[in-house]
Amino acid sequence: MKFFIAGIMQGSKVQNSIFGQDYRQEISGLIRSAFPEAEIYDPFAKNQDSITYSKGTGLATFLGHNKMCGTEVDVLIAFVPEASMGTAIEMWEAWKNHALVISISPMKHNWAIKFLSHIIYPDIPAFADAIRKGDVQKAVKNHCAG
Repeated sequence: MKFFIAGIMQGSKVQNSIFGQDYRQEISGLIRSAFPEAEIYDPFAKNQDSITYSKGTGLATFLGHNKMCGTEVDVLIAFVPEASMGTAIEMWEAWKNHALVISISPMKHNWAIKFLSHIIYPDIPAFADAIRKGDVQKAVKNHCAG
C-alpha cells in the first residue's frame, strides 16, 4: 500500500520560502503506527532544496509528483492548513485515480478540500485520534477493498 504525503510547501508565500515542514514527520509516524507495512512517499524528503531548482528540474519534479498521485498512490494524506495549489492538483490526480484522499485542514468549505476529500480532519490531533480509534485503518481497508 502506497501513501503519499501531500501538503503545503510554498502556499501563498510571495517570497521564495517554504512553510514549516515538521508536519511531514508527524504524519509519517502516525501512518507507520497504523500501517507498518506501508510505503510512504514524502515529496519534500527527496526535494528539500526544491525552491532553488532550475525551471526544468522544478517542472519535472512537479509533473512527476502529479503523475505519481494519478497512477501509483493508494492513499493521499493532504495537509492543508491554508491554500496550496500544488496540493490541490495532487489531490485531484489521486481522486481521479480512485485513491483514498484524506485531508487535514480547517478549510472544510473550500471546494478542493470539500469535493476531493473522502475524509476531512480539522487538524493533526484529530487525525491522530482517528488513527488511535482505528477509524483511518477502517476507511483505508474499506476503500481499498472495493
